[in-house]
Amino acid sequence: MRTVFLSLIAVCMAACGNGGIYVRDGVTDGDTFYLADQAFMDRDPVLQSWVAYSLARSACQLEIGGPNPARVSDYGCEFSARQLMLDSWEENRARDPSLRHAYLDELSRVREAGFLDEYVVDYYRKPNWQVPAEVNVADFRAWRREHLRDHQPETRLIGSWNYSALTSQRSGPIEAD
Repeated sequence: MRTVFLSLIAVCMAACGNGGIYVRDGVTDGDTFYLADQAFMDRDPVLQSWVAYSLARSACQLEIGGPNPARVSDYGCEFSARQLMLDSWEENRARDPSLRHAYLDELSRVREAGFLDEYVVDYYRKPNWQVPAEVNVADFRAWRREHLRDHQPETRLIGSWNYSALTSQRSGPIEAD
């Protein structure tokens, strides 16, 4: 797991920047993802778990591409990013069992129960998503009523999407092909 995370960091190291964030219809736009400086300086395990999420999701969106990768919404991207976020969190918890975070601990319990796919679909699904047939949202909702009372889903991107043409003075951003 650590190797996967470090590989993502290596791929995304050049994405650090402080540009403005362009927002349209509540979505930040762009063809280039810039990782926030905070991601490199703050070793907080919660933040670093969200860095793993941000890198995985943005790398997947860039791989899918299109005219505006920032607007790509894909089941596989969201699921894989949350999976990697949990791997990072659980790796940190293994080193320091006293670590606690309400959302990440709840999401870990969802995965332990075998419902991470269903969680992603139930809370984040978009109409264009292709969801595996074995995803059983009804079973998850029954489980959720007992185990996730008052749950609030979270999404934190530790970075911003911008257009490479507007930020060309930066060196080495991650860009869509």
